[in-house]
Amino acid sequence: MSDSAHKHPYHLVEPSPWPLAGAGAVFLTAVGAVLGFHGVTWALLPFGLLAIFATMFLWWRDVVREAEGGQDHTPIVVLGLRYGMLLFILSEVMFFFAFFWSYFEAAFLYDDARQVSRLEATGGEWPPVGIETFHPFEVPFLNTLILLLSGTTVTWAHHALREGNRRDFMRGLALTIFLGASFTGFQVYEYAHASFGFTETIYASTFFMATGFHGLHVLIGTLFLAVCWFRGYNGQFTSERHFGLEAAAWYWHFVDVVWLFLFVSIYWYGASSPPTP
Repeated sequence: MSDSAHKHPYHLVEPSPWPLAGAGAVFLTAVGAVLGFHGVTWALLPFGLLAIFATMFLWWRDVVREAEGGQDHTPIVVLGLRYGMLLFILSEVMFFFAFFWSYFEAAFLYDDARQVSRLEATGGEWPPVGIETFHPFEVPFLNTLILLLSGTTVTWAHHALREGNRRDFMRGLALTIFLGASFTGFQVYEYAHASFGFTETIYASTFFMATGFHGLHVLIGTLFLAVCWFRGYNGQFTSERHFGLEAAAWYWHFVDVVWLFLFVSIYWYGASSPPTP
């Protein structure tokens, strides 16, 4: 369609190989994981993961090029991108809702006589007998302060960009990336010193699933912000057009809020004796 015939504000994308390539990469990864978990071979899994990362890089490269053109990403297209990012974050909320549901169901019904296997596993206590939990006001509290500070620095970077202050934008974003990497480092240290394994009790399983899944989100968010830093360094963001940074900031604030719930429910409440009825 010629430019003269382009009479609507929507972006009709060109044919792309990346959706098909992404589906194939995910399928290869899933097959590789199944074969690995069943003790057959782990050989396919690295190829599947590599294919996923390659597809992500190339697909997002094309999206960035579309954005830089200035004609495809019209205001109504950017609005659609905003709605898409919000819906994506909402889907992530549902993931964590399931993890919190699992944790609290076990924490509140730890001595339910109708669930004999759970009563035997917990010993009639929560946290279960034999579980030495982390002190909430040591490494977990330090990580809480790190994430809260990172939320302020990414907001600083965003507002600096909107005001055309590129120096503070780069500084704030770099500091946020450093704080995100620091959080990951402290969580690795925490996991290395855990007194329980992933499969030992229902507490351990829910703990590692919820905090580990959040840790994965922190890692992804840090990479997201790092990409934004390089894009900013190359001058791809302006005070008016910078949705990529906004999306990364929204995602990072979501990660911050989830961590506050994790800290209160799992580290603080989980380390305390349940209230006496």
